[in-house]
Amino acid sequence: MLYGLICYAVFLVTFLYTIGFVGNLVVPRTVDYSPYATATARAYLVNALLLTVFAVQHSVMARPGFKRWWTRIVPQPIERSTYVLFASLALILLFWQWRPIAAPVWTVDNAAGRGVLLALSWLGWAVVLFSTFLINHFDLFGLRQVFLHWKNKEYTPVGFRALALYKLVRHPIMLGFIIAFWATPRMSAGHLLFAIATTAYILVALQLEERDLVKYFGETYERYQKRVSMLLPIPKMRKPDPGQP
Repeated sequence: MLYGLICYAVFLVTFLYTIGFVGNLVVPRTVDYSPYATATARAYLVNALLLTVFAVQHSVMARPGFKRWWTRIVPQPIERSTYVLFASLALILLFWQWRPIAAPVWTVDNAAGRGVLLALSWLGWAVVLFSTFLINHFDLFGLRQVFLHWKNKEYTPVGFRALALYKLVRHPIMLGFIIAFWATPRMSAGHLLFAIATTAYILVALQLEERDLVKYFGETYERYQKRVSMLLPIPKMRKPDPGQP
């Protein structure tokens, strides 16, 4: 239980730091500021490697096959907490070693325009956090698993649910991240690299996750796919039933 709480605390601090990192707020090192002075070519290389480390860790450890092997070493009740801890550590490494690339891509000086973009960014972060509670925040970050084990109760999966935002898009958490990463009044070359790389990773990772979800939930998730769009809240056109006149 203590281990699970520590992993969650590390995640929470990392999540809050991520908001500051992307938005250039409060924290000492951000997407646009770091004490490191690095040549542009090397900065691109270092940043690309950091993003790759996070992407590989995040995807590989999430795959069912890896989990089956991993739980031979790590006890099942702390598997999710350990995943959350490793993901947080990969992000901490990225924040620590990130090399800003200051060349401006766009800058919005208009007060109204800046306000809209900043509001969109905060909306994105709010969507991320709110969506985690819609699917069970504490199960997603491993606390429910360790709590049930601590109480000597058997763990039962949360099951499939499509509440609120999940009725509009299948992955509102990822949509929130994309909005937060792109909605900025000042886009530097380094920030653009971060936004492009993370968005590309999200699009690829969702294909893998959807495949796993179909295997796990079967026809229930396949019907959900046909009814709700993946990322854009655009209603899907229902195909007519050929059996109906």
